[in-house]
Amino acid sequence: MSSVSYRRADVDGVNVFYREAGRSGAPKLLLLHGFPSSGHMFRDLIPQLADRFHIVAPDLPGFGQTDMPDRASFAYTFDHIAEVIERFTEVIGFDRFAVYVFDYGAPTGFRLAVRHPERITAIISQNGNAYEEGLSDGWNPIRAYWHDPSAANRDALRALLTHETTVWQYTHGVPDTSLVSPDGYSLDDFYMSRPGAHEVQLDLFGDYRSNVALYPAFQEYFRTHQPPFLAVWGKNDPFFLPPGAEAFKRDMPNAVVRFLDTGHFALETHAAEIAGIIGDFLKP
Repeated sequence: MSSVSYRRADVDGVNVFYREAGRSGAPKLLLLHGFPSSGHMFRDLIPQLADRFHIVAPDLPGFGQTDMPDRASFAYTFDHIAEVIERFTEVIGFDRFAVYVFDYGAPTGFRLAVRHPERITAIISQNGNAYEEGLSDGWNPIRAYWHDPSAANRDALRALLTHETTVWQYTHGVPDTSLVSPDGYSLDDFYMSRPGAHEVQLDLFGDYRSNVALYPAFQEYFRTHQPPFLAVWGKNDPFFLPPGAEAFKRDMPNAVVRFLDTGHFALETHAAEIAGIIGDFLKP
């Protein structure tokens, strides 16, 4: 088993924390986490792939161990997060890589692909959406904030930042919740309890509409470049529905779509299975 190193990179003044494993010179794989998590979500996946890939898993700005700059000096938008992660790949020398995207990692990674298609060797989307049919009614409170960014609508979203909601995100749709370690959601709660963290997350809820606006651009990238594409999906996800996974085949007929009987955080219960699917998909 390859050891995992824990590193930091100065990305234009933002201190980005990342996990790294595998042999330098092996095919590169970038792992991008989602809300409200960090690179910690890949703790079970990385050791199962590090014998074949050079893996890097950064914490996004405002998440995990990466800096959470003050909102007065750092715009918490998905465009800005993607810019930081793009520069991060340049700083650490990740020039061509496959990318695993989950949740917030999807609009981040898809932006990288649109800007630099020559850098992307393949895409694995684990519950990372790019189609409106993939958005469930669970997005309705956030949609209300998009249409009317009032203080009342912003405050209504604070219910999504509670401990109870975080646990629910991890356990909803999981047939055997005893398989879900409390470590993941407890660590997320720890990071979310930092001063200012809730306001950062509310800013990102508001800006998520920019991702939906970019869906046509993401889809045009898929159609034009036809990257090797794997959608591996927890089919019981309350946020990103199975039709969103199936829709990738509309633009990439050769895309591989696999469903797992679990929820949003599929790696919590199916890391070994997902690792096997990825290994088969990315075989030379």
